[in-house]
Amino acid sequence: ILAQEKVTVRKPEQGTAPKLFYIEGNEIAMHPTATERTPETYMWADVIPLHNIPVNGNGHANGQRNGNGAHAAVAMMEAPAKVARSGAALRQGQPQGQPWGGPIKFAEGRMADHMIQVAYNQQHKIPWHWPVPAYLVTKGIGSGIFTILALGLGLGLFAFDATAFAIGGFLSLLFVAITTGLLVIDLERPERFLSILYRPQWRSWLARGAYILVGFSVLAALWWLLEMAAILNIVPAGTPEGLRPWALWLGLPLSIGVAVYTAFLFGQAEGRDLWQSSLLPFHLFVQSLMVGSGVLLVVNAFYALPETMTSVLGITFAASLIVDLLVTLMGEFGMPHASEVAAKAAHDISHGHYKGYFWLGSMVVGHLAPLALILIGAPVALALAGLCAVAGLYAFEYAFVMAPQDVPNS
Repeated sequence: ILAQEKVTVRKPEQGTAPKLFYIEGNEIAMHPTATERTPETYMWADVIPLHNIPVNGNGHANGQRNGNGAHAAVAMMEAPAKVARSGAALRQGQPQGQPWGGPIKFAEGRMADHMIQVAYNQQHKIPWHWPVPAYLVTKGIGSGIFTILALGLGLGLFAFDATAFAIGGFLSLLFVAITTGLLVIDLERPERFLSILYRPQWRSWLARGAYILVGFSVLAALWWLLEMAAILNIVPAGTPEGLRPWALWLGLPLSIGVAVYTAFLFGQAEGRDLWQSSLLPFHLFVQSLMVGSGVLLVVNAFYALPETMTSVLGITFAASLIVDLLVTLMGEFGMPHASEVAAKAAHDISHGHYKGYFWLGSMVVGHLAPLALILIGAPVALALAGLCAVAGLYAFEYAFVMAPQDVPNS
């Protein structure tokens, strides 16, 4: 058939070698972004809303794949005048016989607001919701704290302090554990999480990342338990001294891997071009230093860390804030995008549905407010700056994760 017929495929530019071929496929029908992902109505069907669906905490509608079974959203007229014999309310007739006034509008918007009417489409739901942005923040905190402690001690930027390192190690392990929990929650079948470890698909960065998380957690936990045993006099105080440099230097590449592996996981999502940025690994590393140092500055407001450590944390926090701001504005969104899909998602973040998360959440709360608080310099102000940076990062990650999924793929 392929040799005899003129066939086309959907989105050949992605290079995914699709196996579904269309004979005399219409170019408009094959172009996913010719219409909105969720038009106001299909020609003969109602539209399941893209975001406002019943969820079981992880974004999956009632545990059903792609939201099938969720209630369709139907525009109802006010106080229907008629009811069926069963007592059910009947919808009143609407202009042009279509919900929302039909496919051609005259009263609002420009005349003939949209001339393309979708007959029907598979109503795929967004697979990733709030757990993924939250997981990006928590793993950034966990990996960033360990990276700062390892580099600071290894490069001689500050001396070892048993209590400070014990607190930092505990927080690093805590946030990595929360990260693992969020990953399990986001799985459509959470009970299958262990199969990722038992039967890994090594070509997938989901499996590779899971092993990086496990490797880092085991090494960091063993080091932290040894330090705590020395603090509690379970083992001689000098026992960890010889093993500490080995644990921190071996844990450093793993902690960096925890921070950046998601960039390669996103890179395997061929349909989401905005995620396929060569800047993303560096961006995630900078974000981990930003929120890692920010959380340690929050600790400093309750327990006075050594002065040299506090100084390093302040410099790291301010520098990473500035670098992250420049990478975001000039790198991720300032440069032209290579595809229409990436440009559409970026525009949706900066000027569309997610502009509040980006400008108010990420730029104002996450960058400008912390930089202003750093100028005050008081421990409480620095702690508040750290909290603002964490909140701002979540706002950015939420927009960055959700906006590309809003762009239709089919």
